[in-house]
Amino acid sequence: GILTLLLLQWNKNLRKLNPGVLHAGLTALLAGIVMVGLHDSLKPDEPLNHTKIGIKFLVLVVILALGYKNVKKPELPKNVWLAMIGLTVLNIVIASAR
Repeated sequence: GILTLLLLQWNKNLRKLNPGVLHAGLTALLAGIVMVGLHDSLKPDEPLNHTKIGIKFLVLVVILALGYKNVKKPELPKNVWLAMIGLTVLNIVIASAR
């Protein structure tokens, strides 16, 4: 959701942060916390990679911080927009890695 909403701004001269980016980020954060919390009771024999979870959490917190800092601005700076896209792709790559 975050990546799609950010990429929808690709061809626009005046980029504005869609509040849906923040909603998608908070939903992902909540879902991740719930899944980590339920993991031990559902699959006690499978260990969690806490390093991977921690890095993903920090990346998402940075995305949300950038979003909340820029959501009310009339224009989203290009470097912030690119940073948010890069961090989102990084989170996807981390999630896909074994």
